[in-house]
Amino acid sequence: MARKAKKLNITKKDQRKLKELSQSGTLKARKLNRCRILSLKSQGKTLDEIAAMLKMSKVTVNEICKRYEHEGLEAALNERPRSGKPSIFDGKQKAKITALACSKAPEGHSQWSLRLLADKAVELEFVESISHTDVGRILKKTKSNLT
Repeated sequence: MARKAKKLNITKKDQRKLKELSQSGTLKARKLNRCRILSLKSQGKTLDEIAAMLKMSKVTVNEICKRYEHEGLEAALNERPRSGKPSIFDGKQKAKITALACSKAPEGHSQWSLRLLADKAVELEFVESISHTDVGRILKKTKSNLT
């Protein structure tokens, strides 16, 4: 025996906001999908039906609905901050290392190596310590191909 889908009770104000956002044409796909999830759930669709219609997992659909019920519309529609290790080096340090890579290589070398750059950055006190792999990551993000 199939269970009847529980409707999500969305306030009139939130329904207007969802409709307005959905029709704006400027939403990112993830946020638009969240709008669609809430709208479909308020119409009484099941988690399985919504997941199939929007080609996403049932868990995701359920999480968005739960978030709306417990935290409100803004929390349900917007991304939560993601975990991750903060950057070790600030923008100024990265800029100095990039500028160093753009400068003339030291005497006796035809070009900079990542290890040379790391050693020189520490010597010039741009950073307290840095590995050659970190230098490579910094230069890669600037799309620099100088080494």
